[in-house]
Amino acid sequence: MTAPSNKVYAEDNLHGPPAYAIDLQPGRNEVNPAAMGTAVPVPPGMATAVPVPPGYVPPQAPVMMPVPQRPPGCPPGLEYLTQIDQLLVKQKVELAEVILGWETNNKYDIKNSLGQQVFYAAEETDCMTRQCCGPLRPFVLHIQDNLGQEVITVTRPLRCGSCCCPCCLQELEVQSPPGNPIGYVVQDWHVFLPKYTIQNERKEPVLKIVGPFCSCKCCSDVNFEVKSLDETAMVGTISKQWTGFLREAYTDADNFGIKFPMDLDVKIKAVMLGACFLIDFMFFEHSK
Repeated sequence: MTAPSNKVYAEDNLHGPPAYAIDLQPGRNEVNPAAMGTAVPVPPGMATAVPVPPGYVPPQAPVMMPVPQRPPGCPPGLEYLTQIDQLLVKQKVELAEVILGWETNNKYDIKNSLGQQVFYAAEETDCMTRQCCGPLRPFVLHIQDNLGQEVITVTRPLRCGSCCCPCCLQELEVQSPPGNPIGYVVQDWHVFLPKYTIQNERKEPVLKIVGPFCSCKCCSDVNFEVKSLDETAMVGTISKQWTGFLREAYTDADNFGIKFPMDLDVKIKAVMLGACFLIDFMFFEHSK
């Protein structure tokens, strides 16, 4: 029996715009033969098996967060967010980017504070757009839960990147389940500071995000503060974490930490996750 595939193809999306083939969780259903014993099996006819190098440690499967009970009114898949007040977003390092400088689709592991896998995110953008538009590119991010179900879709349209054009500011839409908008992130025009407004599904302002004057800091985290609408009370943070000289110098794979109140609406928590991706592309997604 053939194992089910996690790839999304254009013909699978009959009621919406065509999707590019994208493997959301590569290797999720594959078995590593080296993890089954001390030697890797070889095709019939060969005399000996290939020995495993000394000290080899098979890759470990990620620890999954247990599926909590979904409360009434919670979109399917967002029940994970009801029990956490922090998310760790780790972008995967792509060898093609490190060696060739060739921009690839971004992929992220999303975990809770205990290191348990909560979501997996994968960008869907065609190659020409990635190379021509760079970090300004429009994108669609597919976010899956541990069962392989897409629970959140993040969409960013193409907008001008100049702060001198207040009519073309950045924005982002968050959907959960896919096709059902639950919130928006809209950039506010400001001369010096990066500012955003988090909106609910009715496009009503809920929270503000205020970033630092300079997002380039060496050996320290870069914090974007999530505040109340009047910007007097701190609600949470979106922090780009320092990952070390080598990784910062040679890759654009970044780590982020998102903190929010435990009792915050799960829809707004999901929108804050979307805001994290927008901040990554606008300030930290660049060729090294």
